[in-house]
Amino acid sequence: MDETMRQLQQNLIELETEAERLLLARHQLVENDKVRNGNREALTALRKRARTTRTSIPSPFESIMKDMGHPGSRPLVKEVCTTCGDHDANEHTWMMFPGTDVFARTPFHAAHTILETDQTQLDYDAKKLQSYVKEKSFHISEKGALADKISPGVLRSLVTLSDKPK
Repeated sequence: MDETMRQLQQNLIELETEAERLLLARHQLVENDKVRNGNREALTALRKRARTTRTSIPSPFESIMKDMGHPGSRPLVKEVCTTCGDHDANEHTWMMFPGTDVFARTPFHAAHTILETDQTQLDYDAKKLQSYVKEKSFHISEKGALADKISPGVLRSLVTLSDKPK
């Protein structure tokens, strides 16, 4: 095999490898989105159960300022959970842990804290995967290994080529 064919073959191998990695990253992104949506739905259900919304709970500063006019033995700083609100944090709820078939009875506050932590990690992973997909897509399109070496008709026939058993 002469050198140009060997170079073309090497370019095709590299391009196929990059394309395979791109497809795997896209698949992982779809799976990640499914888990993120499930987490988001679970957090919404917990907020409905606590009868709160993301913005309905006053900030710790607002609660401090509201309590300033009433002297008493209450602590100056009152921790307010943005999801629990005035909901009983010791109340238990059932939770299925991701990736398992195990249900566990956990305190309400712990359940939504776990879900919120998972949600932030999943958001970070999704952004990382999206940037990876963009980078690989750009790299493949920039490579242009096939555009100047093979005519479009031959390339189209290679793409539609399929193996048939004998």
